[in-house]
Amino acid sequence: MNGENGMVVANGFAPQTEAPIMAVRNGWAEQNPDDWWSYLKEALHKVLTSANVQPSDIQAIGITYQMHGLVLVDKDLQVLRPAIIWCDSRAVPFGEEAFEALGHDFCLQHLLNSPGNFTVAKLAWVKKNEPDIFDHIYKYMLPGDYLAMRMTGGVRTTVTGLSEGVSWDFADNALSTKLMEFFGIPTDLVADQIPAFGEQGRLTDAAAAELGLRAGIPICYRAGDQPNNAFSLNVLNPGEVAATAGTSGVVYGISDRVCTDPKSRINIFAHVNHTPAQTRLGVMHCTNGVGILNAWMKRLVAPEISYEQFNYFAAQAPIGSDGVSILPFGNGAERILENRQLQSSIHGINFNNHNASTLVRAAQEGVAFSFKYGMDIMQATGMSTKVIRAGHANMFLSPIFRTTLATVADAVIELYDTDGSAGAATGAAMGCGYFTSAEEAFRNLNKRNVVEPDRNHHNQYLDAYARWLSVLQRELQA
Repeated sequence: MNGENGMVVANGFAPQTEAPIMAVRNGWAEQNPDDWWSYLKEALHKVLTSANVQPSDIQAIGITYQMHGLVLVDKDLQVLRPAIIWCDSRAVPFGEEAFEALGHDFCLQHLLNSPGNFTVAKLAWVKKNEPDIFDHIYKYMLPGDYLAMRMTGGVRTTVTGLSEGVSWDFADNALSTKLMEFFGIPTDLVADQIPAFGEQGRLTDAAAAELGLRAGIPICYRAGDQPNNAFSLNVLNPGEVAATAGTSGVVYGISDRVCTDPKSRINIFAHVNHTPAQTRLGVMHCTNGVGILNAWMKRLVAPEISYEQFNYFAAQAPIGSDGVSILPFGNGAERILENRQLQSSIHGINFNNHNASTLVRAAQEGVAFSFKYGMDIMQATGMSTKVIRAGHANMFLSPIFRTTLATVADAVIELYDTDGSAGAATGAAMGCGYFTSAEEAFRNLNKRNVVEPDRNHHNQYLDAYARWLSVLQRELQA
């Protein structure tokens, strides 16, 4: 990112296809943290090759990462086992046991969430099922903390990160010793805390040599992918809402007060600008099976065409997919379904009338309908979702998905030229003091498109959502 104008100079990504996930059992999902480091090196090499800048020109580094994962290292900072990542569902019973034992009121008032399937519950699973590994743990951390450790040699985390692992007590403004004691986890396994913005360590000689950068560059920002996505869209203040539709799909709004869902179907975390003096909470709905459903469907029915052609292919089917409904819940336990692992399913197929385009449209509509379902829960807590900001990327590139969502949610969607990497770069510039305010940092944020609800076909979309909702309710009662 160019510090003078806040514009992206170059970007790169790796791997070129979806990163593999190891699932040795249904509901499990693991990745090798060393692979993340390899992807980082590959992507950074592409950026440095394509950008007209020298490594010596880089002034600060920002990190964004997949949330809720569990990385374990020993005293030599060597990884002890594959990371248990965000969509892994094995720890659900551990989190639910804590929710009942500590009390719903305590958890919702202090942790703002059920411990559910989050990082500390995953660590409790390791303690019970892999005691030899647990006994060798020096520190546990999140995926972004691991990348920072590889860069700096230090193990550190943020309050935002602790809250996304559901181990931060908002009432006491401290690590939740009550939750840690319940799980029998020593507090010295927790990484040292640093702010989300500001110097968090400097690039070591060894890391610099691997990355092709100069030693001593400060890491000045880190945040999980969803808080960072909101930050990249300049969503920082109460009432502002961001969305993303990558592998998973999220609607993320900012609140300055605690108002939880009694069933803990939505998540509430410290936002990147949360402080004890200024409450800034991210109220978040998540559907795990979003882009991954779309990618699965593409591999199944049209692997040879581009995603742009794939979206036009879906448009051959009518609004409502001629009665076909798809539930997109095939990627682990879903918070909005009270941590149930419902699995994805297809309903209403007629072998004589329906074809591949019907299935593709039903998949994209089903994802939009799952957003609507979660947004209704958010609205019940007082969060307005009438205007949603999103990056012009991933499933928001699909006219069917974004028009369906805007119409059933009765929301205006604003699409911007930004992404998570731009957010991390902006955060680094703010963290090192180059930008002194969000207003300065986001002065050139470009609004690319505005999607309005389709008033001409409003009833057709609502009828399709009602049918989808009835299918979901029937499946939940089964």
